[in-house]
Amino acid sequence: MILTVTLNTALDITYRVPGLRPHASHRVTEVTERPGGKGLNVARVLAALGHPVTVTGFAGGSTGATVRASLAGVPGVVDALVPVAGATRRTVAVVDERTGDTTQLNEPGPVVAPAEWNAFQEAYEGLLAGAAAVALCGSLPPGVPVGAYAGLVRTARAAGVPVLLDTSGEPLRLVRRDFTVNAMAVALPEKKFIDPHGGLDDLAARVLRTPGTPEESFSDDPLRMMRAARFAAQLDFEVAPEVVKAMTDMAGRIDIVSAERVRDELNKLILSPHPRKGLSLLVETGLAERVLPELPALRLERDEHHRHKDVYDHTLIVLEQAMALEEEGPDLTLRLAALLHDIGKPRTRRFEKDGRVSFHHHEVVGAKMTKKRMTALKYSNELVKDVSRLVELHLRFHGYGTGEWTDSAVRRYVRDAGPLLERLHKLTRSDCTTRNKRKASALSRAYDGLEERIAQLQEQEELDAIRPDLDGNQIMEILGIRPGPAVGQAYKHLLELRLENGPMEHEAAVAALREWWDTQQR
Repeated sequence: MILTVTLNTALDITYRVPGLRPHASHRVTEVTERPGGKGLNVARVLAALGHPVTVTGFAGGSTGATVRASLAGVPGVVDALVPVAGATRRTVAVVDERTGDTTQLNEPGPVVAPAEWNAFQEAYEGLLAGAAAVALCGSLPPGVPVGAYAGLVRTARAAGVPVLLDTSGEPLRLVRRDFTVNAMAVALPEKKFIDPHGGLDDLAARVLRTPGTPEESFSDDPLRMMRAARFAAQLDFEVAPEVVKAMTDMAGRIDIVSAERVRDELNKLILSPHPRKGLSLLVETGLAERVLPELPALRLERDEHHRHKDVYDHTLIVLEQAMALEEEGPDLTLRLAALLHDIGKPRTRRFEKDGRVSFHHHEVVGAKMTKKRMTALKYSNELVKDVSRLVELHLRFHGYGTGEWTDSAVRRYVRDAGPLLERLHKLTRSDCTTRNKRKASALSRAYDGLEERIAQLQEQEELDAIRPDLDGNQIMEILGIRPGPAVGQAYKHLLELRLENGPMEHEAAVAALREWWDTQQR
């Protein structure tokens, strides 16, 4: 049996007139009456095709009695309409026989009382027991909750009965929202609060659910799976178990979403107050494997210090520590660098003879991987360049050891970081996640010392714009040469002298240039 539901049943009345004219009296040539409403129309078609059909909804008054009497004469249709005190509405169609045009007049329908709505729901649950499918059709009469269809859909699915929903207006618009917490509305001008899917309760419980089934929601737009992770990160909400399951089962569907949309959703997640929560959900459901596979790959790698559960957990700690150092709001460049700084470790892991694990040059490999992944996600060239550079430089501080930094080392560090120096400071400090308080304190003091040295040299020299003491034009004039590779080689030599020795007087720079040039001519 197929069950059709017509909550706003009608008695369809059709008048045919020779010609419809405004402000005129018309003689009707024919009047017809028949049961109406989308669900009843569907029932008639199904019965004509030989399918047994049961119809339910509301019927009342003399018009309701006429509807029920007409249904009794339709073979294959069982009447299970629920009685109401109000009269079933009439829909009046006036057909102009000359033009074929139809003018339609639709009454709103009877006001359904709460007790009548409850009686219908009880009858509906009973009818589902023998139904192979259910069709929910048409508009809602006054008094029926706006979220009625959502509830009827849930009831049918809980009974294992397939559902077809054929309606329009606010009930349909709200059911197509991402989550119940944003599927609420206020009807104007009466200022009536509309919450058909229990969004207010979910908001209070801080849980994310979908208005319909998550499978249908994610099938409509697979990006909603990433949006669930993003909302969890932004709002610190939990995601309902059935939503998590659907995300896991349907993770592969994200492949059809454009890289730009994935990137934008990922950015919102990373810039949220709780990115760990959203990223963990992406990894748990397998979505990260499709959009940022370098992240879940870190779970398999044990940190060489043997102080962290794995590099994945270390990465999330670094991200949170970098966030704590932000001074002017969320910094996408810094957060991406923190998230990606160790992605080169899986490819560089080596097991040493003494039992330790090493990741030599993982920063160089990681920088290349960062560039490749960010380019695939359609990030801007400038952001790709900055994040990749930070990943490449994140170990530079440790490369100088724990001893006293020379002026040359400080200059090179500043020169290599360029405009990313402040971010590099924050990333390097964030990368210290050791639980050894003595070691953490020593690293912090060492970096404090580096920053002090940078500040001291900054007062003495223009560290922000380190360049040779002679420019290209001066080099060509002094050496008497034309533009070409030799000018660049000379410039590079003078830059190395500047980094090694600091600023030089003009005469000293000229002498150094001539001495270098002489060696090149031998």
